[in-house]
Amino acid sequence: MPHSFPILLVDDDPLIADILVRASSSSFPEASFTHVSSFDEAKRYIEELEGKGPKIVLLDIDLQDKVDGLDFLALLRAHPKGRSLPVVMLSASKTPGLVERAYSFGASSFTTKPFSFADWKKYLSNLRTYWHETVTLLDVRHYKEDAR
Repeated sequence: MPHSFPILLVDDDPLIADILVRASSSSFPEASFTHVSSFDEAKRYIEELEGKGPKIVLLDIDLQDKVDGLDFLALLRAHPKGRSLPVVMLSASKTPGLVERAYSFGASSFTTKPFSFADWKKYLSNLRTYWHETVTLLDVRHYKEDAR
């Protein structure tokens, strides 16, 4: 079933969103992306979410903003609509301190951004295998404020 796996992408680079959409057509055809490019947009998206939300979040650590992806992750983990949502961190760097900080903030996994289109296709194929085919995700039909 095409586009049955909604993904929230939080990344300040519109090129990444474009690459993900193009690469997913063959590597993860069930994926559909909602792209937000800043902490404020991501916060607004989660707060205004009604009905079905994303199954996972791809979250860039460096949002080129006064607040970063880890700030959004902290907000997400404190929010009823996001506390159990799987979050896959995206980063250009994988320094041990950064990886440790991401997990301490509640990241589900930490990944580095691929460099080539072929690598993005492989990344999405792996994402599909793990998050769509292997893992049993929490079946959240509707996101509600009072869900505890």
